[in-house]
Amino acid sequence: MKKNWVLATVAGCVALTPALGAAPREHVISVPGFADFLAVDGSTVWATNKGRVEQWSKSRKLAETAMAHPCGAMTIASGSLWVADCKDKTLNRIDLKTAKIVAVIPTGLGGPDGELNVVAGAGSIWLASDATGMIARVDPVGNVVTASVKVNPGSVYLAFGFGSLWAVSAVSQTIQKIDPETNAVIKTTELGRAPGFLAAGEGSVWVQEQGDGTVARIDPATGAVSGRVKVDETLKYGDIDTGGGKVWLRTTAGQTFVVIDPKSLEIRARVGAASGSGALRYTKASVWTSAHDIHTLSRWKSPAKIGK
Repeated sequence: MKKNWVLATVAGCVALTPALGAAPREHVISVPGFADFLAVDGSTVWATNKGRVEQWSKSRKLAETAMAHPCGAMTIASGSLWVADCKDKTLNRIDLKTAKIVAVIPTGLGGPDGELNVVAGAGSIWLASDATGMIARVDPVGNVVTASVKVNPGSVYLAFGFGSLWAVSAVSQTIQKIDPETNAVIKTTELGRAPGFLAAGEGSVWVQEQGDGTVARIDPATGAVSGRVKVDETLKYGDIDTGGGKVWLRTTAGQTFVVIDPKSLEIRARVGAASGSGALRYTKASVWTSAHDIHTLSRWKSPAKIGK
């Protein structure tokens, strides 16, 4: 189908947006409380909530695990869900089959406000353990911290991809590339204002520059910025993921999420109504989004057709 395009350039950034066509189908689930960060487990999704972590299918809640204050983006690895606890400053390991906590690891926590994430890579679990600039590396076999990586202060946003750990600091306005073989920073790159969550995939590392309203594309080989796309005046707050040949950006203003072409940096679609802050995770079958301000989870079907 032929598209009509609207082109805008801002400070060297590209923002090419297709005219909106038929909206993808959204299946909305009412979730009491404050459903926020997401982790996909097969056809289900885990969500942080007030005092608990919950597992949801497209129709109902399947499991619930009590925690003091689950916070930040989670990861699934080694048959477990790994979740930070902002009250206890620990990393909690939850068995995916029983929904029971099987280990509590006293790591410390670098982002007590909950804006942080836990990631898996190189056979380890990683999270910011101190706001002064420290990342803990956790062995999932022994459930112990095996190394601490010194990074820039405020480096609480993490991603693992292309054989490296990537750490973003809103305080220092940087992204740092970390070699898991040496547990040391090997490249530091300056970013725009208030950088936040990031994702590694579709050939690059992608960072929300929340204060500038842009998404920066990072070359994983050199660590340098290879392009930017202007999305809005700001990107406070949201989430980002990759998959299916696209970059998926959860937004707060204007729409629910934006779809970006990773090669051309064109905005291929703006999807859904603005629904406040929340998270996003991509799968081949669907895209999951949360909207804690209106107490919902949404499942968007057929992501391959979105932004074509």
